[in-house]
Amino acid sequence: RMEAHAEKNSCGTICLKYLLFLFNILFLLAGGAVLAVGVWTLVEKSDYISLLSSSLYSISAYLLIAAGTIVILTGLIGCCATLKEIKSLLIVYLVLLLAIFLLEIIAGILAFINYQELDEELQQNLKQTMQQKYHQPGEDSVTQAVDRLHQEFKCCGSNSSADWAESLWIQDSSNERLVPDSCCKTPGDLCGRRDHPSNIYRVEGGCIQKLEMFILKQLYVLGALSITIASLQLLGMLFTCCLYRSLKEDPY
Repeated sequence: RMEAHAEKNSCGTICLKYLLFLFNILFLLAGGAVLAVGVWTLVEKSDYISLLSSSLYSISAYLLIAAGTIVILTGLIGCCATLKEIKSLLIVYLVLLLAIFLLEIIAGILAFINYQELDEELQQNLKQTMQQKYHQPGEDSVTQAVDRLHQEFKCCGSNSSADWAESLWIQDSSNERLVPDSCCKTPGDLCGRRDHPSNIYRVEGGCIQKLEMFILKQLYVLGALSITIASLQLLGMLFTCCLYRSLKEDPY
């Protein structure tokens, strides 16, 4: 009877080990996805940071990179603890899972609060930044960001193309343009002399609406990733507790 009980315990322990190992593989993949989104945000969309007066956008990218790295490291610790059946490492792993789970909840709340702040900041500052800094000395990053914004989101001006009438660069007597050349559907030198809808992008709500939609879409992606990771973590914590208990009961 004791042999049968021990065999049953060993079988249960092996099943739990493989379940927890599979969880850790999924957890590592999720961490890699978070890390990739953070790096993509920083590298691919870094131009837009210069259009924002606060550093919330860049801070969020760095936090994503840090979070992804921590999740990957936690997954690796989980793999070691599971395969080698180290009970003390399983406790460390469980504590890390719980800590990340709580941080995700806090980060999720802060993300949507920060979105409101970013939204207000865009409403207040984007138009002014475009009008006062575009093609001005020492403002190359803003110029590149605005040109990319126009072409990538197929828009012109903060709220509308009419915003450019008050731009320092457009008001310059040597400038023959009504809007920047990047507003044109087919960009070319001096194509901005015509602001007719057939020549330039005229979108209702302007670039500000497009940028808001981009940031909100990114938050939804991060929200979906967070929910996926949080669900995995709850399973992981359950499996870890069961495996720890099984290892205490199984003397073999």
